[in-house]
Amino acid sequence: MSKTTLAIVAGVSAAAGAAATTIFLSSRPERKASTSPTASTSTPTRTSPAAPVPVSPLPLKELIPLVNPSGLLQYGFPGPVADLHPTLSTASAFDRRTRNPLWVAEHITPASLSVNNGDRRHSVFVEDETIPSKFRAKLLDYFRSGYDRGHQVPAADAKWSQDAMDQTFLLSNMCPQVGDGFNRDYWAHFEDFCRRLTNDYPSVRIVTGPLYLPRRDPEDGKWRVSYEVIGNPPNVAVPTHFYKVIFAEDGITGGNVSLGAFVLPNAKIANDKPLKDFEVPIEAIERASGLEFAAKLPAQRRKKLCEEIHCSILVREYADRQKNLRGEGPQRKTLA
Repeated sequence: MSKTTLAIVAGVSAAAGAAATTIFLSSRPERKASTSPTASTSTPTRTSPAAPVPVSPLPLKELIPLVNPSGLLQYGFPGPVADLHPTLSTASAFDRRTRNPLWVAEHITPASLSVNNGDRRHSVFVEDETIPSKFRAKLLDYFRSGYDRGHQVPAADAKWSQDAMDQTFLLSNMCPQVGDGFNRDYWAHFEDFCRRLTNDYPSVRIVTGPLYLPRRDPEDGKWRVSYEVIGNPPNVAVPTHFYKVIFAEDGITGGNVSLGAFVLPNAKIANDKPLKDFEVPIEAIERASGLEFAAKLPAQRRKKLCEEIHCSILVREYADRQKNLRGEGPQRKTLA
């Protein structure tokens, strides 16, 4: 098994369940055709009758169908509908079934992160009214759920404008996330790692979203997908994992792009857990999510992010990160 697929995620903690999910996300080897020799026997030569000539079916245009399945569309298109939604700070597609985004994309640069025109204290969580009411997540769905309203694109990445920051507080940019130990800790350190990439790259694009991965049942050995649903009535799915796909661009038209792909469990993760333990091939996320991220990026332009730079987090306290959102400079410490 390759190093990139080892210990990518944990089930209930950062250690438990890693092996099971690794097996699921790892590539499955293709079965080779049997090369066993077959015995050769001689049989008397026989004169076989001529093979029947197949009769070509009538061209479709000459057939008169007796039914019209597409007639259903006169009453409306059932879907699925992805609810594509661009804002000042994000571009996203929404999953009406889970009431979570499928993916949320952002773009950060040294210039965008150097401007401090937004203050998180002036932003509030709001429902996304561009999504039909019966399909969107509601504020009450999160009330006393035990989960944070976890940003997919963080507010700190949109400080260049108060309006841009406000739009990161739409619930279409949220998923239920474990708070202590994840959203307010390791996940926040991971978001900071993405921002620090602008020290080495002039343009960084990031796609973030939820995953619902199967786990092997310890009793019968079968794989099943199981996740909690919050709300009243239960509407919003609680992802088992989250992914980030990172495109670090060298700033040259047609230049190189350093790709990084990571999958983290929606669970408490110790701050001393190496970030590279969660690195996976981008194809693993594509298989698990049903999405494609770099289909138009030629192989000769692709670089591996964690071979170009040191992939690690810097640990700092949650209160310090909140100060940073208000333009104050917190103290950082490098993870030992």
